Amino acid sequence: MFEKILIANRGEIALRIIRACKELGIKTVAVHSKCDADSLHVRFADEAVCIGPADSSRTYLNIPSIISAAEITGSDAIHPGYGFLAENPDFADICNKCDIKFIGPSAENIRLLGDKARARDILRRAGIPVLPGSIEKICTPEEAREIADEIGYPIMIKSSAGGGGRGLKIVRKEEDLEVSFTMVQLEAGAAFGNSQLYIEKYVERPKHIEFQILCDDWGNMVQLGERDCSIQRKYQKLLEESPAVIMSPKLRKEIGDTAIRIAKEVGYNSVGTVEFLLSGHDNYYFMEVNTRIQVEHPVTEMVTGIDLIKEQIRIAAGKKLGLIQKNIKFSGHSIECRINAEDPDKFIPSPGRITALNLPSGPGIRVDTAIYCDYSVLPYYDSLIAKLIVHGKDRSEALMKMNWALEEFHIEGVKTTIPFHKKVLKDNDFIRGDFYTDFLDRYNNK
Repeated sequence: MFEKILIANRGEIALRIIRACKELGIKTVAVHSKCDADSLHVRFADEAVCIGPADSSRTYLNIPSIISAAEITGSDAIHPGYGFLAENPDFADICNKCDIKFIGPSAENIRLLGDKARARDILRRAGIPVLPGSIEKICTPEEAREIADEIGYPIMIKSSAGGGGRGLKIVRKEEDLEVSFTMVQLEAGAAFGNSQLYIEKYVERPKHIEFQILCDDWGNMVQLGERDCSIQRKYQKLLEESPAVIMSPKLRKEIGDTAIRIAKEVGYNSVGTVEFLLSGHDNYYFMEVNTRIQVEHPVTEMVTGIDLIKEQIRIAAGKKLGLIQKNIKFSGHSIECRINAEDPDKFIPSPGRITALNLPSGPGIRVDTAIYCDYSVLPYYDSLIAKLIVHGKDRSEALMKMNWALEEFHIEGVKTTIPFHKKVLKDNDFIRGDFYTDFLDRYNNK
C-alpha cells in the first residue's frame, strides 16, 4: 500500500480523499493556491504545499508544480479527484515516468476513451449499441452536412475530447448547421485544446443512465449498478439517484453486462463510469466512459456499502478486487442533490463569504462538503460547494428524507441551488419518476 498520497485537487473531493486515506493509514499531502490556504483540505492533510496564485492554470492545472510538490514531500502516488487533471493522459504519463503512481486508469485508457469518436468506433465494431453518427472525426461543416443528411435531423455536434457538458450543441435543421458547427469547434478548441468533432443522432427525451464499474489489474471486473442522472441543465448534472425508477431487473442486468463488456474491450483498470442514453423502455446506446471518480459516486456507495475511493486506491496499489459480482448486494434508494453557490433562478455563480451555516444530519443523511461558517466561496473555481446525499429503504423514504434535509440545510451570505432542489422534489413528474434530460426545459415552461 502507498505510504503518502498527494491530492491534486481542492474542495469537497480533496477532503473526501483525505478521509479515505486516513482509514487506510496513508499520509496525505494537500496542494493549494494562495487563496485556498484556509481551506479544510489544507487543514486536515498531514502536509500542505502552496503551489501558486488563484489562477488554476498556475496551480491545480500546473503539472510541473504538482510533480515538484510530490517529489519534495516524498509522495509515492497522486490522486487527481475529478476535474482539473483527472482525465489528462499526459499527466498520468508524467506521473508514471517520475515513478509516482497515478491513481486512476492507465494513460492509454484515458487517451483512448477521451477520444470520443475513436472510442465509439471501436465499441461499434465490437457490437456495442452506439447511436448512429460519424465514424471518423469531422473537420468541416460540409462533412457534417453529409452525415446529417444520412442519419437525419435532429443531430448532436460533440467535441471529440469533450466532457462536463461542454462542446455540445443540438441542431434541428440544416440552416443552423454551419453556425452551430463553428461555435462548437471554437468552444472545443478553447476548452480542451482539441477542435475535432463528431456527429451523432440526437435522441428526444432520453434518460441519462450510467453504470459504476471497478476493474483491477488482474482482469477482475464488477459493476455496482446504475445512477439516473437525467436532471440536468445544459448537460450539467444537478441531481442523481440510484437505482433508476425506470429500470427493470432484466434491463439492469443487460446494460450492466454491456458496461463490463466495454471495460473488457478496452482493457480498463480502475474506477470508471460507463454512460448510456436510454430511449423508451428498452433501447439503450453507449455514450462515453468517464475515466475518474464521479461527483455523484456517493449514491452508489449508499446503496452498496462500498467505499469507491478506498477501492480506487487499492486498485492503483496493485491489489486484487475483493469483490465478485454475485456477492454485491443493493439496499434501498439514494438521492444526491448538488448544492452550488449559484442564483437558483438564473444559475449564475454567487461567490462570497458564508455568514451562517447549518448542515442537516440524522440517519441516512450525508453531506460531502468543505465549507464552514466564514468560508469564502471563491469566484475562480467551480461553484459546487456541497453534496447532500440521503438513503432510504425505498424511493419514497429517500424523497421524504431529502425534503426535510433540504429544509435543515441553511446557508447565508451566498445564494445556493437549495431552493431549486426543493421545487424539483415537489414536482409531480419527478415524484412519479417520469422525467428525462429535458426535464428542466419542461419544468420552466410549466
